Amino acid sequence: MTVKKQEQYDVVVCGGGLAGFCAAISAARHGAQTCIIQDRPVFGGNSSSEVCVTPHGAAAFHAYARETGIISELLIEERARNHAPILENGWTNSVWDMTMYDMAMSTPNLSFHLNTSIVSVQKSSDSTISAVVARVANAETEITIEGKIFVDCTGDGVVADQAGCEWRWGSESFEEFNEPHAPLKASKDTMGNSIHFRAKDMGRPVPFQAPEWAIKHEDPDYFYKQGRPFQSLHGGYWWIEIGVPWNTIYDSENIRHELTRHVLGIWDWIKNKDPEMKDKAANFALDWIGQVPGKRESRRIMGQYFMTEHDPANKTVFPDEIAFGGWFIDLHTPGGLLAPTAEPASAEGYSETSEYAIKSYCGPYGIPLRIMIAKDIDNLMMAGRNVSVTHAALGTVRVMSTTALMGQAVGIAAACSLKNGIPLSEIPTRGIKEVQQILLRDGCFLPNVSNEDPQDLARLATVTSSSEAKLVGVGPESRGVSGLKERSKQPDARKAEPLNHRRGQLIAIGEEGLDAVFICLSNPTDQIQLVEAAIHPVDHIWDYRVETGTPLAKTFLQVPPGVDQWIEWQVQLDHDASWITGKYARLDLMANPHVHWYTAGTFEPGHVSSFEMGKGKMRRYGGTLSFRVEPAQSCYGPMNVINGVTRPGKYTNLWRSDPNLPNAQWIQLSWPEEQTIRCVELTFPGHLLHEYHVYEPFYRDPQCPRDYSINAWVDGEWVELKRILDNYQRHRKHQLHSQVRTAQLRIVIHATNGDPSAAVYEIRCYE
Repeated sequence: MTVKKQEQYDVVVCGGGLAGFCAAISAARHGAQTCIIQDRPVFGGNSSSEVCVTPHGAAAFHAYARETGIISELLIEERARNHAPILENGWTNSVWDMTMYDMAMSTPNLSFHLNTSIVSVQKSSDSTISAVVARVANAETEITIEGKIFVDCTGDGVVADQAGCEWRWGSESFEEFNEPHAPLKASKDTMGNSIHFRAKDMGRPVPFQAPEWAIKHEDPDYFYKQGRPFQSLHGGYWWIEIGVPWNTIYDSENIRHELTRHVLGIWDWIKNKDPEMKDKAANFALDWIGQVPGKRESRRIMGQYFMTEHDPANKTVFPDEIAFGGWFIDLHTPGGLLAPTAEPASAEGYSETSEYAIKSYCGPYGIPLRIMIAKDIDNLMMAGRNVSVTHAALGTVRVMSTTALMGQAVGIAAACSLKNGIPLSEIPTRGIKEVQQILLRDGCFLPNVSNEDPQDLARLATVTSSSEAKLVGVGPESRGVSGLKERSKQPDARKAEPLNHRRGQLIAIGEEGLDAVFICLSNPTDQIQLVEAAIHPVDHIWDYRVETGTPLAKTFLQVPPGVDQWIEWQVQLDHDASWITGKYARLDLMANPHVHWYTAGTFEPGHVSSFEMGKGKMRRYGGTLSFRVEPAQSCYGPMNVINGVTRPGKYTNLWRSDPNLPNAQWIQLSWPEEQTIRCVELTFPGHLLHEYHVYEPFYRDPQCPRDYSINAWVDGEWVELKRILDNYQRHRKHQLHSQVRTAQLRIVIHATNGDPSAAVYEIRCYE
């Protein structure tokens, strides 16, 4: 006997991967009674411990492009709690599952059903969904879940398909949209599904014998010449993938079985046959093989806008921007393990300067809300890999940290639609400003939108601080200026790489102007070398144009034979040049392989570097290159905390205290008249420069304030309103115990998690 139940909600989110989870959390946080339905026993979809694909995003290719908002809260929390390292694939454990479960349990207005699958959709009209019918596994229970707005985050577009929405499958032809990555002819080919495995070092030799039904591998070229590298013996590998000739939805179980055969055969090759790997793998034993295939592509639901590859490639600025991406246009070869090669970038050894790399590198770019609003159903949205994009555009928007941003945005859009009585179809026009400002207030970042919240009292204040760091520069010997402890980011020895390509270093220019720059170079030859140098204006830290206009200064530097040489250039940029003050300039050295430029021993916050990849484009290089400036630049001033941007962009956008002074350092808002304040919201530095995979177990970013207090000047004295201890999150909202009337508010940083400077990106205040 089947038990039948009925439930009603404002917002019903179908699918509990990162997109669906973030959609449900954001809708619930903004007052909508929300239910999330997930067909697995845990949240997280491909990121969960069942599949073990760790979230990727824009920061893999762009400095300071880490996704923030709900996904940032989760990933920061997971790293702070988890004992395990994070590797490319196969390494997620249940700490991540429980981090998500904890957030779901702690969110008011949110209900959820796990192990529950959507079996049908009910409609009240041709264009309106009234309910979904779901079945609870192993419980003989069927639930009819009614809602006002539905969000399809199933990945496969299950709800949209059953509701009668138009969808696409496979690859568009080049002729249709002239996309550089599109094939000449349209096809039904999709990227495939993958399973992963995990191996453990046992400390002694352990044998492995594959079963007879495992795939047999005998040819090393299959791996070494066809783009299937062994990144790590501990876990792997994304290229264990199969799609064509199977259908990634209907044949998912067949694909799972075939992938299992391949995993065992690949491990047999590694352990027993591979001349390079078998000795390295002698002590390793299989620990886990996934049995839930992670999908990359199936249905794509048609929305109000159809995003093509040209949008991310050209950084289209959308009026309804609600998220951003920055992963490269990553299209895996149809067939995966059955194809001649794996995805093209891997097949060519991940070259950073090839023609394929140049045309595939993109971002950070904005993503419009309209690709998440179904065109055929009035109350249906979608987020994740089933949004309204071409196959080529899916190559970049499909990664999980990007889909999490989409999810948070649709959750807010749904809540705003219900609260304001605006139809979903009109939110991208009538309601978009509110959605964007809420996203920013909730800790998200939008490349082309800044804080314009009229309710934010901090925007009316004058800001001062106890001290202010100045940019002097960093060299090979520098240590601990920013306090970063990330793996392999602070070399033990001096590192200088030849100038095989043009290389550029961003420098933030303060009101002092720029008299001179010094560059630490090495010349291992026995002759003086000439290097052409230029300083270019740039629009922001992701301005990857080689030529950005007329250089601010140009010269040829003479580099005599020797190492560790600080080469001086008297640039004499005008002290009164307001057109350069408060902006970045890029110091470029042109190619000369006989000259080496030293990488700094630490990272200077907000100061990233790049190199020329070809065809007029630069790309991220790595850390900070060694440079010094005269005079020191005032680029970390206190007024940065109310300029509306919470990461480096057109400028550093950061207040930093003088690292030579002890805490407690403070930053203060002052108003000409008393204000009524009940809520103080803070955004701190940390967790932005690199993607999630870089960070260690039990990680707490050194730049993030650990202990701080909120203080107000009341009746002639400073009164502590709130003290926070043991913080490691970058975005905090603090409701005060009661309203306070004050004309001065001070944030005191008593201790950081390791950095010598106190630092803040943004302060907001609300009545």
